[in-house]
Parts: sequence; C-alpha cells; structure tokens
Amino acid sequence: MKVFRLPDLGEGLKDAEIVSWHVSPGDHVVVDQPLVSVETDKAVIEIPSPWAGNIVELFGETGDVIETGSGLVAFDGEARSDPGAIVGSLPELRPEKTDSSRPHQDLSNHFEADRINASPAVRHLARERGIDLKTIQGSGPDGAITTQDVESQSAPFATDFEVEPITGVRRAMVRSMSRSAAEVVPATVTDQADIEHWPENADITIRLVRAIEVGVAAEPGLNAWFYPDKGERWVHRNIDLGLAVDTPDGLFAPVLRSTASRSDQELREGLEKLRHDVRARSIPSNELRGQTMSLSNFGMIGGRYAVLVVVPPQVAILGAGKITTQAVMENGEIKIHRFLPLSLTFDHRIVTGGEAARFLSAVMMSLQIEKS
Repeated sequence: MKVFRLPDLGEGLKDAEIVSWHVSPGDHVVVDQPLVSVETDKAVIEIPSPWAGNIVELFGETGDVIETGSGLVAFDGEARSDPGAIVGSLPELRPEKTDSSRPHQDLSNHFEADRINASPAVRHLARERGIDLKTIQGSGPDGAITTQDVESQSAPFATDFEVEPITGVRRAMVRSMSRSAAEVVPATVTDQADIEHWPENADITIRLVRAIEVGVAAEPGLNAWFYPDKGERWVHRNIDLGLAVDTPDGLFAPVLRSTASRSDQELREGLEKLRHDVRARSIPSNELRGQTMSLSNFGMIGGRYAVLVVVPPQVAILGAGKITTQAVMENGEIKIHRFLPLSLTFDHRIVTGGEAARFLSAVMMSLQIEKS
C-alpha cells in the first residue's frame, strides 16, 4: 500500500480543511485526476493524484482539518507514477473527468522532452505565481523543484512579509464569512439620523440597541432565522443581539441577550462584561451563539457607510458609521448638526426592500427622539 500525504500547499500553511472528495475507495484513478478539494485561507484548491492506481482508503471526511504531511489517500501496491502527465501543463492533453473505468491514455511520448520533476503542490504554486518551471533548476533530490525554489523565483516581488497561518478565531471567521457569501443574497439600505440633540456623553451603543428594539417592533421579520432547506422562517420574540467586537485575533460577535427586558444600566454592564471576556479570551462558547440579529458600531473606528455581512441563519445586521456634521436649515437659519450614518444589510431572499426600509425608518425615528 502506498500513502499519498497532504503536500505543502505553499504560503506557510500547516493544514487544510477537506471541502469535498472527488473519489471513493475502490475507484481507479489516473495521474492528475482530481482527488479532493481542500480549503486554505479563503482559497479552495483541487489536489490531483500523483499516481495511477486503485484507491484503498481515504483519510478524513468533509470538514476535517488535515495537517501538511499527514496521510490523505492510500493506494494499492500497484500504484504507479506517470512522469509524462504534467500537472498544470498542456491542458488540452489532460485526461477528462469521466467514468473511472475508462483506460488512461499514455501521453508519455508527447512529453518526453518536457518532463519536469516537481510535485503537484509545487506546480500549483508556480501557476499561482506565474512562473515557468522550465526556467528553474531544482535543488531537491534528483533535481526535483521544491517549494523553496519557486518562492525564490518570486521573492523579488515580495520580500518583506510575515507568513501567518490562518488558525483559531480567524479560521472560524473565514468559514463564517464564506458561508455567508455562498448562501445569502445581500442588499443594503442606508440613511442617517440627526442626533444634534444628543448630549456629549450619550451612550451610542445603548441608544442603538434601543433603536433596534423599535425597529423590530415595526418589522419583526428582521429579528429572525431563515432555513431555506426547511422552507421556514423563525421569527424571534426576544432580541438576542450579536455585537461585533474587533480584536487582534479576529472578529467576535458575543450576544447581548433579551435586550428589551433589561434596563440601560443592565445592558451597559452586560456589554462591558462581554467585551472584557472577549479580550481576555475567557468568554463561554454559548455566549457566541444564538444571535437573532447583529449590530456593528464600526464608526468608533472609522467609515461612514458599509455593506455588511449577514451570517446565516440571521437575516439582518445594522451598522453605525462615524458621526459627521452637516449644514441644515433650521427656522430659516443655517445650523450645523451632527448626523449618525446607518447601514442595514439584509438577506433579500426572505426580507423585502419595503420591510428593510420600514425597519431602518423606525430605527432613525427612535434615534432622533430627544430623551431626558
């Protein structure tokens, strides 16, 4: 039995997540036939077979994370390499993805003069960097071209950088954002609230939380989960608000639960505790799940409007931008007022534009009401 191990996929990645298998135990494969698709960072890479032969075993299932160098596919003892099939070169001569019972065409005579000693991963990296492997003198065993050989060719274009493997919180963020991109049909409406009457020490986040409660009262369907496969929308009675918290490790969204039943002071204390626990990395996992909708107060950092990301099964997220000043007419005179930019991104599969506009209008009205 011969074991094909997860090759070095470049860019300092130590592992990869299995997205989907293209083969099964018992299949006969040919050289360069796709075996599996894996996800690294935000890219999905198709890994081809280095050998022709029968597959005995697959190591790992969809969703598993496999470390570089760990076993990926086991072949029977008859597996053989085909140096004539060059991965990534002369695509018109590559075997088509068809019934595995079809015999593999021997292309070695076509490629006799162009054999290149490089692994599939090295060839993939070279294609990404736009490098012709024929121009590289390999430094590996038997003149094999290594990842380092390819990196050295592309070094003049990027020499001052640090490789950071995507792990932990950022890996979870990649998966969450990728899922949103794959499932949600996003749309965004924007407006601004005149907050000139707010005192200088106004608690912006608490005002936003209260305004969201008013918006949900006007359009309950934005405080919901959507399950298209079930054909169901779950409209929640309580608002469990996810609050985007930016950290050096990545984005967290702890949950401020049952906002409408808590006083302003209780909300502020709860918010401070969530932020403290996030930054200390001591927040319980259950406090990062179950958001019925989300709020991003990104204006505390910068930016006025944004197209935000809706994370399924949620259907909406409200964003607040940086407060700005504008000239307005007031009783026939020009006055300078403060305005709070608002962005509402929603899943247009289940939320209509009218519903989104009415929600945002209710949020604005709440923010513009003078409170004692």
